[in-house]
Amino acid sequence: MTERIIPIVDQRDPLPLPAGGAFTPGAHIADTRGRALRDLRVSVTDRCNFRCTYCMPREVFGPDYAFLQRDQLLNFEEITRVVRLFKALGVEKVRLTGGEPLLRRNLEGLIGMLAPLGLDLTLTTNGSLLTKKARALKAAGLKRITVSLDSPDERVFQAMNDAEFPVSRVLEGIDAAAAAGLAPIKINMVVKRGVNDTSILPMARHFRGSGHIVRFIEFMDVGATNGWRMDEVIPSSEIVRMISAEMPLEPAAAHYTGEVAARWRYADGAGEIGVISSVTQAFCRDCTRLRLSTEGMLYTCLFASKGNDLRALLRSGASDADLQAGIARLWQARSDRYSEIRTEATAREPRIEMSYIGG
Repeated sequence: MTERIIPIVDQRDPLPLPAGGAFTPGAHIADTRGRALRDLRVSVTDRCNFRCTYCMPREVFGPDYAFLQRDQLLNFEEITRVVRLFKALGVEKVRLTGGEPLLRRNLEGLIGMLAPLGLDLTLTTNGSLLTKKARALKAAGLKRITVSLDSPDERVFQAMNDAEFPVSRVLEGIDAAAAAGLAPIKINMVVKRGVNDTSILPMARHFRGSGHIVRFIEFMDVGATNGWRMDEVIPSSEIVRMISAEMPLEPAAAHYTGEVAARWRYADGAGEIGVISSVTQAFCRDCTRLRLSTEGMLYTCLFASKGNDLRALLRSGASDADLQAGIARLWQARSDRYSEIRTEATAREPRIEMSYIGG
């Protein structure tokens, strides 16, 4: 009998509050490696209608899995308050994630509350509900989206998402998002050797010239339930060589410091692709991201084993100054560099699931 792996979703420490709790808005915030705090990823739900094998495998997240209850989730007012505080600490970009964020009821309402803050507001989705939601999301103030799509081939796509959901509906959702003005659209493909590597070239061909940007992501050891093995990782350098052999590529400069995807453009001007090389070319030194879970836990790394409880302070009457001071102290103590020290042994250590804190 295969041992059942229980995902870790509730390892927590209190948010550190310094004596006095004061913080000066506009002050420079950097961690122990000199990395600024610029990006916040906010998970709005731990639920998803897909069961992708590298994220929420069905044998773990089955019909009896206990998802969070509604009163455990941060409400929209709490999320908006937290995002406002993060802006004062230097955050410039907020990405809404999940689970599948479009499963959160009235997500457009939250977007409408966040949009006036003037941040770069984006969202990552599996695309299954975009045909229904794209126009409302844009009208509420969402700027751009990223769609997860692991193959344009029906058989391969369903083998990855394990949900019997047709790829045609995701492609229709991408078209709906483009029509609504949620552009440029980025399309994330997690590449797993022996599973969907035959879809690398078809993905590049399908979106070449469309204005959309496909980003090929190395299969990562996020969480403890996806059965990660190094021999299933296809290095991004191999992906670039494969595509360039048919559709010549040339390197393009990064848009900003800390951009996770290395950019490559088609030599004939037909657009660009990106590769995310968290396994073979760690980019920890430039990581400016902090993650807020659905129930208000802060995580300083995608590969964390525990977080810090912000919700407890939010619901105990803490002032904005206290919250800002706690967040600043947490970031200033940050030393994470997991991808730089990854080994086969560390990959077996327990960690928070990606479906709990977003990608």
